[in-house]
Amino acid sequence: MLKEKECIFGLRAVIEAIRAGKQIDRLLIRQGLQGALYHELMIEVKKLNIIYQIVPLERIEQVTRKNHQGVLAWLSLIEYQHIENILPVIFEKGEDPLLIALDGVSDVRNFGAIVRSAACLGAHAVLIAEKGSARITADAIKTSAGALHSFPVCREKSMIRSIKYLKESGLKVVCAVEKTARVAYEDILTGPVVLILGSEDKGINRELVSLSDQQVRIPMAGSLGSLNVSVAAGILFYEIIRQRALAVNQ
Repeated sequence: MLKEKECIFGLRAVIEAIRAGKQIDRLLIRQGLQGALYHELMIEVKKLNIIYQIVPLERIEQVTRKNHQGVLAWLSLIEYQHIENILPVIFEKGEDPLLIALDGVSDVRNFGAIVRSAACLGAHAVLIAEKGSARITADAIKTSAGALHSFPVCREKSMIRSIKYLKESGLKVVCAVEKTARVAYEDILTGPVVLILGSEDKGINRELVSLSDQQVRIPMAGSLGSLNVSVAAGILFYEIIRQRALAVNQ
């Protein structure tokens, strides 16, 4: 739940935060808001492509009844990166990129745990969508053991567009799915890879699956039939790293 102590409010306060270079994680604007300061805010918002929601007054006053002037904003606890800036640097270092794309993973603790595993096992960055993804909260940072302070997180307007860009850049697109004949250790997961993981309830968007070069699953025993997404992520990261190590030593 969004909390008053975590946000800033008021038109001028939010405008100045944006001009000071603060990254805005979430912005709520009251429906029907008008006036010179509102228009000044919207110029800044559109200039920087900041995500915002138009909401009824009641939604804002669920968070605070102080003099919010119809505007609430939550500052990002981390600095988001752009995959277009990160990918060339990885290639310039002579490394094979290992990227993780999370489609609809909204639980902050799962997200934090995935980033912790990714950082420990040598991945380069994680991609999330602007909408429908976990917010970077104090809980997410704690669960990541602080990795979120240094591990690159790229927040993308369109995950589909980003995956197409990565594919065109020479990365193999690998989707982790439950219904496929191929198990992870039987497939070749070496080379530049972007691994897509979906939410536990909905899985991966069909259009993203259609872009994949490979679909793999983790072999399961017992009656449960599925793993927590952060556990699955750790297993697949390790399998990719294991295969890369074997390829180097051959």
